[in-house]
Amino acid sequence: MTKSLFGASLFALSLTITNISPAMAQQTETSAPATETVDIDPALWVLKDEDTTIYLFGTVHVLKPGLSWFDEAVKDAFDSSDELILEVIEPDQTEMQKLVFSLAIDSENPLRNKLDLEQQGIYDNAMTSLGLPGNAFDQFEPWFAGINLGILPLLKAGYDVNSGAEKVLTKESKAAGKTIGQLETVEQQLGYFDGLPEKSQVEYLIATAASVDEVTSQIDTMVDLWGEANVEKLGEFMSAGFTDQILYDTLLTKRNANWVEWIKTRMDKPGTVFIAVGAGHLAGKDSVQAMLSANDLKVTRIEY
Repeated sequence: MTKSLFGASLFALSLTITNISPAMAQQTETSAPATETVDIDPALWVLKDEDTTIYLFGTVHVLKPGLSWFDEAVKDAFDSSDELILEVIEPDQTEMQKLVFSLAIDSENPLRNKLDLEQQGIYDNAMTSLGLPGNAFDQFEPWFAGINLGILPLLKAGYDVNSGAEKVLTKESKAAGKTIGQLETVEQQLGYFDGLPEKSQVEYLIATAASVDEVTSQIDTMVDLWGEANVEKLGEFMSAGFTDQILYDTLLTKRNANWVEWIKTRMDKPGTVFIAVGAGHLAGKDSVQAMLSANDLKVTRIEY
């Protein structure tokens, strides 16, 4: 079974789930069945000195309703924090689509012309499988088509953007009057994909298209590992999903290194901070925790 490259990126990039085209939106008008609440306990870490405490919590950006994770140690840490820090503060949908389309459209070079015959066949099969017109993404760059092909199966399977961890944490922060900050800007996050070499963009698209029938089961597995706090296994799963080193470095290692510098600077300022970023950043050999440890900052797993 092919590991999902889309799945790996979903656990690494928060705006992945917001880059949805009008064609996609028409395909997602299905209602998810009611589900009973399931208690899960994702991993949580902390680093602190005499006057600063920073919690690190790995998120999943789109989840099925009914998962109870915002409780116990996670909620205690959140409640004790003065500030929530996300990967990015999501703008309203109109602004988001305007930003996405300003980067994603390439009307002068149709998408299909960027694919060889074998790739076209894989892409066409995926489009047919999802019930999308074959020309739905002709005017867009490969990265945008890849994101859309990965999202649709999840939404049809009952995953809900509004159940994602960032949505919940943002709502709770606003209700509690907490400060909300970000590690990156929207333009930066979209730029990670848009700035990829065309070859990497096409590989991302075709890897996602080839596994479109497996995306949901792969994400189900990743969410299970996240909910079980099986960080080691999640890291292995993520690494297997990233088949392109450029994409891996762009979406994970370089960003993790930047965030470590932010955390090092923030440790010089008193207060308690709850940082919530994609779970993929807190798993594997190149995790934020590993980089912090390499910088002589002790990170402790909170058992609960």
